[in-house]
Amino acid sequence: MKRRILVGGIAAAAAAATAPSASRRRIGISDVDRLHTRFTEVIANDHRHGGQLGIEQRATALADEALNLQNMGSATQRVRNSLYACAASFRSSAMWAAIDGRRYNDARAHMREAQVLAEMSGNQAIKFRIWSHAGTMYRHMGRPSHALAANDVARNLHITRRDPLFASLGLARQSAIHGVARDRTGTRRAFEQAQDAMLRADPADFRPVWMLAFYDQAELDSLGLSAFLALGDYQTAEFHAHRCLSALRPHMRRSLAITTTRLAHAQLAQGAVDAATVTAMSVPSDAATQHARVSRLLQKFGAALHATAPGSSTTQIWTEHHRNAWRTPA
Repeated sequence: MKRRILVGGIAAAAAAATAPSASRRRIGISDVDRLHTRFTEVIANDHRHGGQLGIEQRATALADEALNLQNMGSATQRVRNSLYACAASFRSSAMWAAIDGRRYNDARAHMREAQVLAEMSGNQAIKFRIWSHAGTMYRHMGRPSHALAANDVARNLHITRRDPLFASLGLARQSAIHGVARDRTGTRRAFEQAQDAMLRADPADFRPVWMLAFYDQAELDSLGLSAFLALGDYQTAEFHAHRCLSALRPHMRRSLAITTTRLAHAQLAQGAVDAATVTAMSVPSDAATQHARVSRLLQKFGAALHATAPGSSTTQIWTEHHRNAWRTPA
């Protein structure tokens, strides 16, 4: 009798464990749409501020939220793939925030997670974003060979043959990598190919929000500025800086600060000390003090200015401005 009760209890417990929970529900496209809305918010916040730890942490939490939905109910395979794509998208944004903030160890950790999730989703666009970000990460780290290899993974995806805009972005970033490697021919050729591909792209084609939010002629010129500045072709770099600034969309506040700072570098390298200093001083204080890449570029500008015009009144003005206007709060 006791044995029958014991066996019956075990069977009941097993049945309870395997039976669908009353709290489980059907996961559908509306859940995916909600995550897409959150992703749009992350993208917008990134373009306003960029590189902040809070953006990285928020994106990571949302990636976990997308993955948790996989276990909260039943769903079609299409929905499950979309959830993996959402998780990969959030992880790629966390990766980018870490890159932008020069937290490269964290960026690599996010990259590994994002790559796995992207493969599980089968989404070509997010695979491109992750590998393209990896190329940018290695470029910022001064490792052009790694950067080219990672960027080539992105450029060899089928989506670059289907959509010229993806091809253009891959080529533009390749140009910037060639600039770091001091490959003059490769820099120019890749940039020209990127421009040609952009002109062939149909603006009406469907593209993910992260692509629509930032990649246009202004961003292409921003990458051209980065490429030719690294190459030491300062006149061409300045040309692309002015073109970028004239076309930059208002929400691209982080890009505005970076482009302005790089323009100052290009002007200073051509001997325009006063103009370069005025340009550098126009960088907004929040970007100058809170964005790692901008802060580092401005520090390098100050060092170059002191080396170029030591003891000049312009250098003194810069020093006072840097000390007073951009003082980091204690």
